[in-house]
Amino acid sequence: MENYKSDKVVINHNIDVIYSKLSDPRVFKAHIDQNIDRLPQEAREHLDKVKFEDDGISVESPVGTMKLSVSESVAPSMVKYTAQSSPVPFGVTINLEAIDESSTQAVTELNIELPFMLKAMVGSKLSEGAQKMGEMIAKLPYGEL
Repeated sequence: MENYKSDKVVINHNIDVIYSKLSDPRVFKAHIDQNIDRLPQEAREHLDKVKFEDDGISVESPVGTMKLSVSESVAPSMVKYTAQSSPVPFGVTINLEAIDESSTQAVTELNIELPFMLKAMVGSKLSEGAQKMGEMIAKLPYGEL
């Protein structure tokens, strides 16, 4: 299994607040429903392909529905999502570490099982994807979720 990590990012919220939001996908559905009119049109067009459920997030893709489920969590330091019924086994792990009472450091890790030939072709893109995912985790509006 290959691992691609984001840089460390600082989130200006308490670790317990961040963990509680990231470990419960339903939080995102409620936030999106309340703020649908503030989302860019492009994002709204793709929302019918994403479903937030009690234990994970389902996404319609060209290869069928793929579900990312919370497969492991350690409060308040780690949340791991694992893909169910994916053609390539993969998961996303979000590691959290408290800096102080109101700041948290996060690292997002993409774990994927790739054949050797594919690794050479897509490794840099996966590394870039892990980085962008880490940046997105840092920008989430935790105070509003």
